[in-house]
Amino acid sequence: MDSNYLFQSDTDSEDQHSGGLTLDDGSQVAVIGSGPAGSFFSYYLLEMAERLGVDIRVDIYESRDFSRPAPIGCNMCGGIISESLVQNLASDGINLPPSVVQRGIDSYVLHMDVGSVRINTPVQEKRIAAVTRGSGPRDIKEMRWESFDGHLQALALKKGANLIRDRVASVSLANGYPSVKTRRGKPQPYDLLSVAVGVNSQIESLFSGLDLVYQSPETTKTFICEYYFGEETIKRELGDSMHVFLLDIPRLDFAAVIPKGDYATVCMLGDAIDDELVHAFLNSDEVKGCMPPGWGSEPRSCRCLPRINVNGAKQPFADRIVFIGDCGVTRLYKDGIGAAYRTAKSAATTAILHGISSQDFETYFMPTCRSISTDNTIGKINFVATGQIKGLRFARRALLNMTKDEQNKAGPQRRMSMVLWDMFTGSAPYKEILIRMLHPAFILKFIWSLIGSLWMQISGTA
Repeated sequence: MDSNYLFQSDTDSEDQHSGGLTLDDGSQVAVIGSGPAGSFFSYYLLEMAERLGVDIRVDIYESRDFSRPAPIGCNMCGGIISESLVQNLASDGINLPPSVVQRGIDSYVLHMDVGSVRINTPVQEKRIAAVTRGSGPRDIKEMRWESFDGHLQALALKKGANLIRDRVASVSLANGYPSVKTRRGKPQPYDLLSVAVGVNSQIESLFSGLDLVYQSPETTKTFICEYYFGEETIKRELGDSMHVFLLDIPRLDFAAVIPKGDYATVCMLGDAIDDELVHAFLNSDEVKGCMPPGWGSEPRSCRCLPRINVNGAKQPFADRIVFIGDCGVTRLYKDGIGAAYRTAKSAATTAILHGISSQDFETYFMPTCRSISTDNTIGKINFVATGQIKGLRFARRALLNMTKDEQNKAGPQRRMSMVLWDMFTGSAPYKEILIRMLHPAFILKFIWSLIGSLWMQISGTA
């Protein structure tokens, strides 16, 4: 399903209900979780229901308070939004205000042991935004920026959703209807339940007794840490660039330093990240050279080791139940917020225009999930290729030299730069990135760069 498809005629909608379960006037919908997926789902469900003249009630269950700093208001995410998502939101009438976007990122600096190179946006419209998912780290000095998640939640509430600020204790099924019980409340039945919790929540315990085919996603551990430097230092030392590291450190796949308002966010992705790997990265010469003078890996403002989805859930739907965002399927490593947007909008479209049966979600919602999952499989191939380059010094130098040579060329000729930009930002599907990597011009240019780099290494001139 096209994620930008919003609504169609009432007649077409009625003709396509295939499972016999629909949302009608007076229907009640529960949404567990008010991160991007939950808020997007609530917003678009109410938006489409209003356009079609269907009066429904949406209750959002969220225990976090996004207006408060520290872990109590944070959804544990690096906070990068691709330009493709910003443009999609703008086309839907959702514009992110300056109070939400802490910094516009217009370039990357790629750091390796063989050198560094700045990669300016390959085409002018490709920019990304740095945001904070909560209201900031625990030691925030001044709350000058608005939470991205809080902003989306406010949009959903403005559309008419109701916020229930309590933790969900249990979910049950009674006569085929899902029922939600909070710690302080009584069981409340609903016509539809949308589950939009992250993989760091106790999702298995909520649904283990419901006899669903659903199985939660496979996950891996990541590392996120916030360092306070002050806005002037951030601007002077890191600028408007996201700093990316491709280092030959075992088990480290990707790492970045993201400048925001007064803080720099350090993100690491890899295999079973632990203190040993974190120490090796933070104390590498490349990281030390990137950070402000006098920087040390301690003290830090906030630190967490959240888990991320690396393999989508099995059958993220049932009659009257749909799983979206991280607890369903998301992009591999990159653009998780964009994937939340796609799955949430697809699920909302299915529920309003087609129905809320398992058959409806299989027919109209699952194509979006399969598209993301298939692209993730291609993404794994891309990361394997990156890992091979990362492990060979002459290959790292070849990548560096090819990228440097491209910086004064026109956009279409900056083949390596465009591949790296989209790999780092998640702005393009992994399939599109792989196609670029397999282009004969890209292959010939990289082979030539590899030969030159290998010759320099053999001759001792590297």
